[in-house]
Amino acid sequence: MAAPDLLFSLRNNFYLGAYQSAINNSDIPNLSPEDAIERDCFVYRSYIALGSHQLVINEIDSSAATPLQAVKLLAFYLSSPDNKESAISSLKEWLADSAVGNMPTLRLVAGIIFMHEQDYSEALKHTHAGGTMELHGLNVQIYIKMHRSEHADKQLKIMQQVDEDHTLTQLANAWLNLAVGGSKIQEAYLIFQDFSEKYSMTGLILNGKAVCCMHMGNFDEAESLLLEALNKDAKDAETLSNLVVCCLHLSKPTTRYLSQLKVTHPEHMFVKCLSDAEDSFERAVQSVA
Repeated sequence: MAAPDLLFSLRNNFYLGAYQSAINNSDIPNLSPEDAIERDCFVYRSYIALGSHQLVINEIDSSAATPLQAVKLLAFYLSSPDNKESAISSLKEWLADSAVGNMPTLRLVAGIIFMHEQDYSEALKHTHAGGTMELHGLNVQIYIKMHRSEHADKQLKIMQQVDEDHTLTQLANAWLNLAVGGSKIQEAYLIFQDFSEKYSMTGLILNGKAVCCMHMGNFDEAESLLLEALNKDAKDAETLSNLVVCCLHLSKPTTRYLSQLKVTHPEHMFVKCLSDAEDSFERAVQSVA
């Protein structure tokens, strides 16, 4: 018999966005040294997801294992726009080091950072070879961002061959279904519905269901789901941006959600796209004034 996966619940909580639960239930006995490092990586990534970047930077010291150093670098990158250039420079140095450059956690962090930079080709240089479910799942996200659903589908098939019931496989399937659209939207909704019946409701699950509802034209249900997500985390960027879109379709005011998004997440893609559109409109007005 295979040994029990002592980190299963921790990973699952992280994948589904139950970050505080992942942190609260991370005191797991009888872990091997390798599992203890993986556990700590998920705990610190949970803190990053909750916005506690400085805590991660302060607690991971220079003697920590390379995977933890990679997580610390991610926290540093996300902590301030001023840190991005320095973080990317350090990341490239590590990736060029043959002793650590091929470590899965470092490659994952590289993929996440370069995806944030919208440098998808550079991200894929480090993630495309896969090797872990998270790397394949990130490949699915990157290819969706590139509007290459056929490549995303190939990555999903690899994940399904490894473990069709894995939480990340199901999530990747839902993401791809949303990207493809049409009749696939209902399939995506059923995946998120299944998660909501099996596990504690999280902002990630609620946003997934809400986006499906919006695709299907059910904006009232989407708003209800998003307001429930907002109650769980009033500063969540995806919840706020989805509420802006939903309220526009319902002809409801969006100012409060949009203002909050601009204040709490000035680097969010939705904010940047809106700012670019406003600038273009202003230039157009001035050109005919």
